[in-house]
Amino acid sequence: MGVKPVLKPLAEQSIVVTGATSGVGLATARRAARAGARVFLIARSEADLRGLCEELQAQGARVAWAVADVADAEALEAAAGKCVRLFGGFDTWINNAGAGLFGSIRETPLEDQRRLFETNYWGVVNGAMAAVEHLRTRPDGGAIINVGSILSDLPLPVQGVYAASKHAVKGFTNALRLELLREGAPVSVSLVKPGAIDTPLNRHARNLTGQAMRNPQPVYATHVVADTILYCAAHPIREITVGGGGRVIASFYSALPGIAEPLLARFAPSLMRDRRSAYRPYEDGLYDPTEDGLDEEVHYPMVRNFSALAEVRKHPGVTAGSLVALAAGAAAVLYLTQRTGPTRYQRIKTRIDPRGWVDTAELRERFHDAVDAFRHRAEDAGERAGEWSREARYRAADAAQDARGRADEWFRSTRKGSAKALKKQGRKARHYADEAGAYARDHAREGGALLAVATLAAVVGAAVLESRRPDSHVRRIARF
Repeated sequence: MGVKPVLKPLAEQSIVVTGATSGVGLATARRAARAGARVFLIARSEADLRGLCEELQAQGARVAWAVADVADAEALEAAAGKCVRLFGGFDTWINNAGAGLFGSIRETPLEDQRRLFETNYWGVVNGAMAAVEHLRTRPDGGAIINVGSILSDLPLPVQGVYAASKHAVKGFTNALRLELLREGAPVSVSLVKPGAIDTPLNRHARNLTGQAMRNPQPVYATHVVADTILYCAAHPIREITVGGGGRVIASFYSALPGIAEPLLARFAPSLMRDRRSAYRPYEDGLYDPTEDGLDEEVHYPMVRNFSALAEVRKHPGVTAGSLVALAAGAAAVLYLTQRTGPTRYQRIKTRIDPRGWVDTAELRERFHDAVDAFRHRAEDAGERAGEWSREARYRAADAAQDARGRADEWFRSTRKGSAKALKKQGRKARHYADEAGAYARDHAREGGALLAVATLAAVVGAAVLESRRPDSHVRRIARF
């Protein structure tokens, strides 16, 4: 079992970018420098390399460059050695350099076809070999990222030679990955397959058709591909496609080639033809570098700045969670739209809706009945409390009268008696009066307690009677 590569955050990496002065390579170099990485630029145009290096260094980035044609293996090895001397090595190597060619295979000279393969295929091979020899000996390893195309999976007329070169890039990338796995080298090998991208590739491509060419929609911005490349630099991803439109067509071709091939043969050339522009034979970059400066401007009227397909591949956990949520929602919809769905939905809605729990008119009527019953019971309790209070007052008055009578009798019989006897009789009289007052107060409190008990009993009784009804709302609420 081999050692897995430890891919550092971008801010801690040294990154090599080939084809760094145009299109996707230019966007990748700028975004890598903005992320804090040390960037080593490789391209054929020394003037463009100097300009880009000065631009990024003015922003505080650590940048170096080397002039090299990726078709020249020795030049690439020398560029890799220069990067090692200046930065102490590199963590990620991005094989981005490429050339374009429009024309039928029969009408394309073999010399042009070989030159296209020298750049698109052998340029990737040369860069990957220089990177592998350095990364396989590092303790943490690193990443090799090859920029292919959606045409790695899909052949198209008019771009047959270009599609063949990208098919070769895909085959080489997958084979190299297998060999490094077998060897146990800590190197991650990724293949990035962009769809139609807003780059000057069509203007730099050799055009043998005599017609202005364009990429069919949807077209994606270069930074979308650059962000995906840099994501692969920090996360080991085997293969990733940028752009859902090309992925749909490639999947259709893979699933139904017998139907897809006649359709592509008939309609693909017309979809790639730009009827709004006149054909102008630009100076292409198949053999020599173009001198149009750093070019990352918009070339299409509508450009997409987000690729949902790439984001799904980057974040499989979020995607799986979203799919589970969608599946749950679909199951709920299916459950509620079956033959008994409307009845089931209405039943659930009725249980959830608080307005359906209680019959307002019937509740109002029963409330009035309960209030009347409570009023009658309260009146009865009040009358009983009044009777008890009156009885207590009568007994207190009788006791006081009796105490006064006894006091008078004793006073008359013992008028000449001692003061001690009078005091004793007075204490007895006060005792009788206190007992009478306590009796009155106790019975008054008993009357209030009885009134509260009667109220609570009335409410509980009404609820019990309601629950015994077959259509009781109280029982429905309890079941819910």
